[in-house]
Amino acid sequence: MADETELRSRTRALTGVVGATALVYPLLVCAVQVALAQFLTDEPGAAVGWGVAGTALCVAVVAVIRWSTGRRVRSPWLLAGLAPPLLFETWLLWPLLTG
Repeated sequence: MADETELRSRTRALTGVVGATALVYPLLVCAVQVALAQFLTDEPGAAVGWGVAGTALCVAVVAVIRWSTGRRVRSPWLLAGLAPPLLFETWLLWPLLTG
């Protein structure tokens, strides 16, 4: 019984690693698309859309890691870590949104 539980735990952890790794590439694409939308085009909608997609992927990575470890992530720093990029993106998009 203990071997089966250990095997199930190890399988879940490895599945989580593969899942989190699979989400890294779309996250990188979102980051590149946000940069291109902000600096090469004047489409605030595209930048906001790619930013939202990137944020959703970040949350998905945390959810996969949380699922694979079988523990709850109760750190307020995870949510606080979204504030600096949000403020930076707002600062970059502000001229496009207001003028």
